[in-house]
Amino acid sequence: MIVFDGVEKRFGDRTVLSDLNFSVQPGEHVTLIGPSGSGKTTILRLLMCLESIDAGTISVGGSYLSHMEKGGKLVPADERHSRQVRKRIGMVFQQFNLFPNMTVRGNLTEAPTRVLGLSRDEATARAKELLDLVGLADKLDEHPSRLSGGQQQRVAIARALAMRPSVLLLDEVTSALDPELVAGVLALLRDIGRSTDITILCVTHEMGFARDFSDRVMMFDGGRVIEQAPPAELFTEPREPRTREFLSALLSRG
Repeated sequence: MIVFDGVEKRFGDRTVLSDLNFSVQPGEHVTLIGPSGSGKTTILRLLMCLESIDAGTISVGGSYLSHMEKGGKLVPADERHSRQVRKRIGMVFQQFNLFPNMTVRGNLTEAPTRVLGLSRDEATARAKELLDLVGLADKLDEHPSRLSGGQQQRVAIARALAMRPSVLLLDEVTSALDPELVAGVLALLRDIGRSTDITILCVTHEMGFARDFSDRVMMFDGGRVIEQAPPAELFTEPREPRTREFLSALLSRG
């Protein structure tokens, strides 16, 4: 479903991702772990076309995201091509990023009507289903400012699902929440993971969640994958000293 092939990303003289190669299978749940600055969030931003790559290719569902074929050659993708591929991808951000001037209804129906071409009635029906899923059926006409942080993040998850994505990206979705709200949001994501066939790529420092949720965990350091394995293996018997050091530091803080 997702393939990174020789991807490089630079910010000025600093190389954030270097010759990055990995793939995620359809329906697989993969969690990216590693120290801050290791390139994890950059990967999600590249998939959302919020950043451009400097070398290599990215494909989603068999279609190039950052390139397209023209005249038998691979050339940088134009906006129309990238937009078509990106429609398959939903993302939930750290800071919710809800539209403050819109109600919950507006947040959940704006993109499906404009991008997917759903009627207002269809989009609203879908919004109600999703709000019921995330436990906020009575918040359809509230504004985000009247919701708690945990409720806003649940709306953000529902908004991402409203686009019927094949791929869902989760970027530290509990980092902006008060500790008592974290468990509820993580439980919701576990339920979504179990009840759908969506491919999920997750960045998190919640190691308990990564262990329970993931089919595979990838350890990043210095813009590279230094180790990857099923969670039971990686968290119990990591091969790389850097992985052991990182996990030990997290446990000591916890």
